[in-house]
Amino acid sequence: MKEEPGEPRSNSDPGGARRHLAFFAIIVCLIAAAIIRSSITTSLDSFTFDEAYHVGAGAAYVQTEDFRLNPEQPPLTKLWTGACATLLGYHLSPYRTFADKSDERDFVENDAYFNNDPFVLQSRARAAMFALNGLLLFCFALATRKVFGDVVAIAVTLFLAIDPTVAAHMPVVMTDLPVALASGIAILLAASAFQSWKPIDLLLAAVAVGIALSAKHSGIITLVAVGVIGLLMALVFARKTNAITRLKHTGAVAAVVLGGMIVLWSFYGFHFHESPGTSDDTFNRPMADKISDVKSPFYRTGLDVMLAAHLFPRAYIWGLADTIRAGVEGRAIPVLAFGEQYYAKAPFYFFPGIIAAKLPIGLLVLSIVGGLLLIAGRLPREYLAPFLVVSAFSGIFLFFLIRGSSYAGVRHALPLFPFAALLAAFAIAAAVRSRNYVSGGAVAILILVAIASAVPQMRPWEYFNELAGGAENGYLYFNDEGVDLSQRIGEVAEYYHRELEPKGEIPFLAYFSNSADRKSRGMDWVGRDDQRDANKYDGETISGTFIIGANELGPKMWSDVGKPLRGLQPAARFGNIFIFQGTFDRPTALLARRLYHAAVYDNIYVPEPNIPEAIGKLSRAIELDPGAFCAALELGNQYLRLRDREGALRAYRTSFEHAPQSDSIYDLLADQIRRVESEPLENIAALRNPGIE
Repeated sequence: MKEEPGEPRSNSDPGGARRHLAFFAIIVCLIAAAIIRSSITTSLDSFTFDEAYHVGAGAAYVQTEDFRLNPEQPPLTKLWTGACATLLGYHLSPYRTFADKSDERDFVENDAYFNNDPFVLQSRARAAMFALNGLLLFCFALATRKVFGDVVAIAVTLFLAIDPTVAAHMPVVMTDLPVALASGIAILLAASAFQSWKPIDLLLAAVAVGIALSAKHSGIITLVAVGVIGLLMALVFARKTNAITRLKHTGAVAAVVLGGMIVLWSFYGFHFHESPGTSDDTFNRPMADKISDVKSPFYRTGLDVMLAAHLFPRAYIWGLADTIRAGVEGRAIPVLAFGEQYYAKAPFYFFPGIIAAKLPIGLLVLSIVGGLLLIAGRLPREYLAPFLVVSAFSGIFLFFLIRGSSYAGVRHALPLFPFAALLAAFAIAAAVRSRNYVSGGAVAILILVAIASAVPQMRPWEYFNELAGGAENGYLYFNDEGVDLSQRIGEVAEYYHRELEPKGEIPFLAYFSNSADRKSRGMDWVGRDDQRDANKYDGETISGTFIIGANELGPKMWSDVGKPLRGLQPAARFGNIFIFQGTFDRPTALLARRLYHAAVYDNIYVPEPNIPEAIGKLSRAIELDPGAFCAALELGNQYLRLRDREGALRAYRTSFEHAPQSDSIYDLLADQIRRVESEPLENIAALRNPGIE
């Protein structure tokens, strides 16, 4: 057993077995408590927006060994839950050709929601993810114990068991918590391996790096961090070692990096091509087009090199291109951060700020205290070197977070939570070592305050601490996916069936949720049947029931669907769902968005496009909401497709007028207008619409 720093070492330790047993009993109990708490507090949650898509794709991977579906994310969680679904009889439809990402998603979700029982599927997926995340949490505790000892490992596990963001993510089929825990494990094991240089430690680090790579594309940051930190420890900080030893250590670092890549390849069955037995491109969008969507020449070159050198499987590279385009370069999504509006990217302090807003105040204070103790040199010297490794990784990860888009909120920042947990654990460990009643009592009070604030919170996804307005008011300052990701659609459906359906009333709905999910629950809403609802928005006002998510109530640069309702008293509210009833100003932004989505997803990016109908819907959408520059951009693309120069110029100029000057799409539109003005239209490619990424 690893002794705590300062504890005398002894070759004979009669109490060692008991301490081992006590440690494992405490860790297992904490993880079990975390799972039980999460199971209870998330029991009413519906599938988040992407979960059915992930599970269905994973089942396809298991049944066909074909990785063409949903390549945007690596396969760890999809294979894990897909194997569970397959064992219990998941039905998979035969493949067909896909027009684009939305068409492929419709195919997968049609299976998940209509050819299988989605409620049974979610129950099984939740059980599978509890097992996966529980296992990763256990391994993280062991890795922490290996580096920092028993007390820190127990304190870290306690921190993560209390935290509501971790609790919210434990049962969901998403990649954020697995990559956070796997990256934490990899960095800690690498810190240990690059000090001992033992083969077994190097092997464990390589496996952990590979799991992080297979969990999410941000695992590449973990791979790079491990490589850079390892080289520094092998070459720069390797005192009293000769050149041969340094060379051996450099080779060991390379072996860890290569080993991680091999583990990733194993998740794809060591197949380079996405579909077995063929070298044809079977993705929903060809690989060459997907890479060309990336704006940065640097990133495009890197992707081309990866592809030519076969560094990663094609499905992984396709997904990496998608991640760079949507997550790094930014989606066309307005962001509300700290009460201010931004386009795609919030200020550089957004991610540290959102972590501070999401952590319970007790845990936040413990993390700050741990950091102060570290700076003041009040912690054991043995902590310093490995924590510098953890800090270096966290700094590298935060750098890439700051450069990327902010739409996902705290879930993209989850790999920083182990860093915060370690700081808090240092404070707890210092209090334990001091045997001082005052410091011990202060730490205990902070832990109890955190538990009282966080653990009773039903729907922990919605949690904000008291400084950020709490769960009731957090939406006033943020509108990202950390506020809501469609978990309450089940309650919306129940409200519809209980209160509205018996009266024959069809609600206006502005809640980010999956249409297949709504249909599978038997819901109806204005806009589901275009022909029936064509005249619903004709008047200057609308009357009836308006169901809106908290994300939509705040101001937005465009698609400001909450504008007619802001400041009004809701008839009912459950969590982040608001129910308004009465007569309101016509929600033109909601109608514009509905028309835009219908044009894009029903008329353009489908196997049999209907361009004239799409042009009509897009033109109407622009009239209603001129600030929605993506609609005008897409309209320009369709006129270009018909070789209508004047129509294309008119639409592209409208888009350019409203496009954010802070984004590269502004310059791309300017260049597109110049080319349409002077070049043969058949030589000009359509612009990739950032609104569909």
